[in-house]
Amino acid sequence: MQKRYVTVAAVQSAPLLFDKRSAMDKIDSMTREAAAQGAELIVFPEVFVPGYPRGLSFGTRVGSRNAGGRQDWERYWAGAIEIPGAETELWGELAKELGIYLVIGVVERDQAYSGGTLYNSVVYIGPDGRLLGKHRKLVPTGSERLLWGQGDGSTLTVVDTPFGRIGGLICWENYMPLARMAMYAQGIDIYIAPTADARDTWQSTLRHIACEGRCFVISCNQFATKETYPADLAGYADIREDEDVLCRGGSAIVGPLGDYIAEPLYHKEGILVATLDLSEVVRSRFDFDVTGHYSRPDLFQLIVNDKSQQIITTTAKIGN
Repeated sequence: MQKRYVTVAAVQSAPLLFDKRSAMDKIDSMTREAAAQGAELIVFPEVFVPGYPRGLSFGTRVGSRNAGGRQDWERYWAGAIEIPGAETELWGELAKELGIYLVIGVVERDQAYSGGTLYNSVVYIGPDGRLLGKHRKLVPTGSERLLWGQGDGSTLTVVDTPFGRIGGLICWENYMPLARMAMYAQGIDIYIAPTADARDTWQSTLRHIACEGRCFVISCNQFATKETYPADLAGYADIREDEDVLCRGGSAIVGPLGDYIAEPLYHKEGILVATLDLSEVVRSRFDFDVTGHYSRPDLFQLIVNDKSQQIITTTAKIGN
């Protein structure tokens, strides 16, 4: 029988940029703080490990890159994690100790091939300590394409829990209507949307997703200031003239009819905690079910390629 109520938390914070140890320490302390407030599902922002490099150019112009930018890139690469890896094992131990689900935005270093490509990923950790899955951002936005590769359909992850199905998309993936539909079709009850977008229009997006998917939406963003940027970065000059607050936040929790359960948090670090009544999802779908009675499959159909896209496929040799 599905659990009716669950307490969730959205963490709004930022580590020292490119400093994996800082991010790991914050995850440990803020997870414990949220769990102490009763949270059973705790969500951290987009690429919390090792941070979102807002404002940095990595020494790039159209047609050229410079040595300083390559050094900053190397530093970013060094702060990335492998999935699974040592960091996910530590988070598994933490989740098991506290009996909670953890959802964390990370920069993933893929060692399957060259190890030279990073991905903007989200990891899902269960209360038994297991790595339940990951999602890689399908399309990095704008200049993000210099930093991260493209994910594929094999990581459109949805996780079964005692309180319903959880899953979601990262930041501007949520502006891809077909990607949203691919997630709704998996029966999401709690939709997770970590982001780096602090604009007012993002709040409209969250409320629209909640109304469209008839699901709860948890979104969390980093609250980042210049103090979180190492002054010895080659590209520090890129932000030198910017305002001290580089990202104001805007984490929020929305109900399945589009109303705020936790209003957006701005201009400070913090943790939003709310108790969700999952029966609201059922009631909300009485008059609109985007993949059910409102779907019209006789007119519209979506094909999703959920296979991993590998550059090399090996086959068994025939004969001796």
